[in-house]
Amino acid sequence: MASHINKMSLTSLLPAPSQVVWDREDEAREQKLRQRPVSALVKAVVTAPPYGQRKGWVPRIPEDFGDGGAFPEIQVAQYPLGMGMKGKESSSNALAVQLDAQGKVKYDMIARQGHAKDKVVYSKLSDLLPSEIASENDPSLQRPDEEEIAEITERTRKALEKITQSKIAAAMPVRCAEKLGPAQYIRYTPSQQGQSFNSGAKQRVIRMVEAQVDPIEPPKFKINKKIPRGPPSPPAPVMHSPTRKVTVKEQKEWKIPPCISNWKNAKGYTIPLDKRLAADGRGLQQVHINENFAKLAEALYIADRKAREAVEARAQLEKKLAQKDKEKKEDHLRQLAQKAREERAGLKSAAALDKAEELRERDQLRNERHKDRARERNLARAAPDKRSRLQRERERDISEQIALGMPAKSVSTGDAQFDQRLFNTSKGMDSGYGHDDEYNIYDKPWRDSNSLGSHIYRPGKNIDKDNYGDDLEKLVKTNRFVPDKEFSGTDRSATRSGPVQFEKDEEDPFGLDQFLKQAKRASGTAASAGATSSSSSKRKDEKEHRRDDKRKRH
Repeated sequence: MASHINKMSLTSLLPAPSQVVWDREDEAREQKLRQRPVSALVKAVVTAPPYGQRKGWVPRIPEDFGDGGAFPEIQVAQYPLGMGMKGKESSSNALAVQLDAQGKVKYDMIARQGHAKDKVVYSKLSDLLPSEIASENDPSLQRPDEEEIAEITERTRKALEKITQSKIAAAMPVRCAEKLGPAQYIRYTPSQQGQSFNSGAKQRVIRMVEAQVDPIEPPKFKINKKIPRGPPSPPAPVMHSPTRKVTVKEQKEWKIPPCISNWKNAKGYTIPLDKRLAADGRGLQQVHINENFAKLAEALYIADRKAREAVEARAQLEKKLAQKDKEKKEDHLRQLAQKAREERAGLKSAAALDKAEELRERDQLRNERHKDRARERNLARAAPDKRSRLQRERERDISEQIALGMPAKSVSTGDAQFDQRLFNTSKGMDSGYGHDDEYNIYDKPWRDSNSLGSHIYRPGKNIDKDNYGDDLEKLVKTNRFVPDKEFSGTDRSATRSGPVQFEKDEEDPFGLDQFLKQAKRASGTAASAGATSSSSSKRKDEKEHRRDDKRKRH
């Protein structure tokens, strides 16, 4: 009784707990008690309390959840339908159904299974469509600024330095202790508050320091294990066309005939002939003859015909050649017989005489050329320079000989021949010794006017007479192009020293001023009077024009 009083007083003195304490072992014990067979006739249906009255209530069994999921307002680990509970892991590879932003099932999770989150997997029709070309001002196409470039560069440099330092440290025989990172301070607020928990403190500050690693400590884990490869690239999306209703024709085309053997029929069935042929597969084959067979047959026929024509033409040509050879032999034999008969009779034909004459002329010409070649050979052997000079001078034209001043060829006599141009010339010691101020380098003209070269290409006096005949002077003095009649009033005795000049008789040669005056004067008169005056003025104008023309002619 006293213990009961002490107990009641203790619970009344202690404050009410701020949080409900829940133990998994107590829950398992209560679940076993509930699973005991109940002998009650009426079974109570366990339901969750209504919303707003769930304070202090914790779902324990699957019946508490009903057909729904967890209760978010109750901050306790909940396992509706046993999902996520340890010891009940499923070996199935089924994936949970996920929905996209439009509420549609995301079937691409099957292709993404086993891949990283940032890996791009194309599994939709929209992925096959070309992307739209963005404008120039699109922020995704803009170049990064200087700060972003510097940040990325520094991060890349640090990553490369870390890899390089690890490689260098692993290659060195003595490893130094790795430098520890700075200590981190973490503020921790425990979930259970009270004097009995956490020494009565509401918060704690935890100092987190990396543990020192022994540099010569052997590795704790096996690092030579063969790690299986990661998942391969996701399969290419297979886009199926929409389903459509199969037609009767397609059904017949897809129908496979039963297998019927041509050798065995154990049951002894009577198989129709069309079924046997259908099973043979002959009806499924369509015979197509290639058009190249016709081309080949035609080409062979043409080649055969051409070959026959060539053989026939060759045979005819050989026949003609044999005929010509036969005729030639007969002609030769005939000539031999004729020659033998003539020799036997002692007669010579005119053709034989002509042939002998031609042979004699050819022999004579051959002897003359042989003598010329022997003479040239002797001259070349005796004096080759003299021969060449004589040959050149002999082949020169007469105009070249005159231009070069070569002596004329004359009949050689016994007297000595001299060049007459060397006589009577003041040349010798007195030439070239004049005064210094005299310019007498060229004392004589190069070609004298009396020389023969100055008269070579000068035309003769009678060259026109040779071309036009003796009546040249008569042609010059002819009056063939002189006009027969002249203009009246012309005077050929007067000479003109300048261009033709005209005299001006009146200031108004056409009478325009007088005509205008008469028109003004006749404007006030009647129409008839105006007509008569105009006609009279026209007559006067015509007379004046005629008078002016006569003056100009004179």
